[in-house]
Amino acid sequence: MAPAVPRSGDAIFANVERVNAELFTLTYGAIVRQLLTDLEEVEEVNKQLDQMGYNIGIRLIDEFLAKSNVTRCVDFRETAEVIAKVGFKMFLGVTASVTNWDTEGTCCSLILEDNPLVDFVELPDTCQGLYYCNILSGVVRGALEMVSMKTEVTWVRDMLRGDDAFELQVKLLKQIPEEYPYKDDE
Repeated sequence: MAPAVPRSGDAIFANVERVNAELFTLTYGAIVRQLLTDLEEVEEVNKQLDQMGYNIGIRLIDEFLAKSNVTRCVDFRETAEVIAKVGFKMFLGVTASVTNWDTEGTCCSLILEDNPLVDFVELPDTCQGLYYCNILSGVVRGALEMVSMKTEVTWVRDMLRGDDAFELQVKLLKQIPEEYPYKDDE
């Protein structure tokens, strides 16, 4: 039997069961609106969206690895490319570009030209500190932590705030060594 070949984001997206884009966008908007009502402070909403994304990311990575046939990435640079080209395409139907690498290769930007979460969205003046898509930073952070990469993921640019693109900065803080629950020789 031939070894499994990694699948492209387009191939996976074509075969994944999807929900209606408007329903997805409006449901997410309702969640953000409810958080704003319940928590009242924009910073608390940002933290809650990040935590919700983190919880999704630590579970989503299993589905990603099972359906994409992606093998272990050799470094953080390759990991960022897989997230941008396969992960975002598989789950959101969009791709991102990876730019702005630092000299150590531990920090980069993921730039989304299109973001389905923000269709029909306008932020009122009272929500100017809100990172509406902060759930995405949590998803990326959670997924990377499950593959032994402790990261910090922050928004640099946001079109809802008047910028020209959506830009997530992903910074690798440390590689977490894999721990095994028992020794093989016992």
